[in-house]
Amino acid sequence: MATTDTNRFQAIISHCKEYGFVFPSSEIYDGLQAVYDYGQWGSELKKNIKDYWWKSMTQLQDNIVGIDAAIFMHPTTWKASGHVDGFNDPMIDNKDSKKRYRVDHLIESHTDQLKADGKEAEAEAIISAMEKADAAGDLAALKQLIDDNKIKCGISGTANWTDIRQFNLMFSTEFGSTVSSDEENNKVYLRPETAQGIFVNFLNVQKTGRMKIPFGIAQIGKAFRNEIVARQFIFRMREFEQMEMQFFIKPGTQKEWYEYWKQARLKWHLELGVPQTEYRFHDHVKLAHYADAACDIEYNFPMGFKELEGIHSRTDFDLRNHQEYSKKKLQYFDNDIDPETGKPIGNYIPYVIETSIGLDRMFLSMICAAYTEEELGTPEKPDSRVVLKFPAKLAPIKLAVFPLTKKDGLPEIAQGIMAAHRGDFKCFYEEKDTIGKRYRRMDALGVPFCITVDHQTKEDNTVTVRYRDSMQQERIAIDQIGELVRKAFQ
Repeated sequence: MATTDTNRFQAIISHCKEYGFVFPSSEIYDGLQAVYDYGQWGSELKKNIKDYWWKSMTQLQDNIVGIDAAIFMHPTTWKASGHVDGFNDPMIDNKDSKKRYRVDHLIESHTDQLKADGKEAEAEAIISAMEKADAAGDLAALKQLIDDNKIKCGISGTANWTDIRQFNLMFSTEFGSTVSSDEENNKVYLRPETAQGIFVNFLNVQKTGRMKIPFGIAQIGKAFRNEIVARQFIFRMREFEQMEMQFFIKPGTQKEWYEYWKQARLKWHLELGVPQTEYRFHDHVKLAHYADAACDIEYNFPMGFKELEGIHSRTDFDLRNHQEYSKKKLQYFDNDIDPETGKPIGNYIPYVIETSIGLDRMFLSMICAAYTEEELGTPEKPDSRVVLKFPAKLAPIKLAVFPLTKKDGLPEIAQGIMAAHRGDFKCFYEEKDTIGKRYRRMDALGVPFCITVDHQTKEDNTVTVRYRDSMQQERIAIDQIGELVRKAFQ
């Protein structure tokens, strides 16, 4: 049965819960908005994505290393980075429903409906006007755009809006066991991004690792943003995970390195087998305060093309500001010879190219790309299946092992196969139900290979391997199983 994109997205969300990938957090207490837990198979998929990214960024690179910085940082960090004063989103309230909206989300919801009604040109004109006003920081123009297009609240159905104002997105808390009379002295923030932990450790890593520019520092970690309008499942959450790499370069070379990392990161995505038509670059109209160039790699989610990964040329903004606020020099001494002077280039503050991908969004893009509904039967005997066609290297379970029956020594042989391979990759064992039902369950979990142990196995040490995507089956020797599976995800 074919589904529309909206129905497809709802089907994916339902599938994630039903098969142990993603659960609403604290569900027995009616949940917590925009907070989710990863289930037994979701946590495996998430780990596999992290491992794939980490290996590509560190193990396979000569000049990129990783760190794991703390979530809590000195509060001056966020003053230097600009987050205390500038990490704001324009918000608006409906006076009748009392519901608060992020302005860009409110306008985008309106244009999404226009596109659904076939009014593409009108929608694009509104988006263009929004981006122009947003780039100029013109809140009055954004309000006028909402008024002119009679954009209404989805709850009250009215267009009775407040003025637009800025809202800071950082979570704050108090640090220490005692509360000071001066709240500001105790205030710390849950980090809204992982990048600053890299910047403040720039010299620690450079000196201890004897790193020579150009070099990068990678990190995977949690970040927190008090999103007022969090929506679209795990696409936008208040607690999320980032995979970031900051690449330190010589000033003046940022343009070439920016282009290099744009292409390198797109190639990384394409190597997972998703068609290139599902990705596109989107250049930022409004640049962040630290950037001289920025773009997103967008993925074609069921709700349209949305940001998956950002590539930013951050100039020397971060290191220069941390140097100013900390009064500690964050410079690199370059021994390379300047061709004009014939002397070492000397000290300078490096420029930075950032690649930043949301792990949760990457997870969602892989689920969306993998989720497939297939009609298998005939009009006389209809049949269908839902299968997650994950790349083998990311699949939460690599191999499922089934004894055909629970007797005649078949379970013992199957358990022996499990014992031989579970140290190399994630395996799953099941005896319950018919083989057909077991195959369907493994399809829904995205398992690329299923092995069935039958009575012939006792005679010739062969098993039936069933391939997820094609559903084809063949006999192979038991001692060939490991090579078959490992070859698929190397």
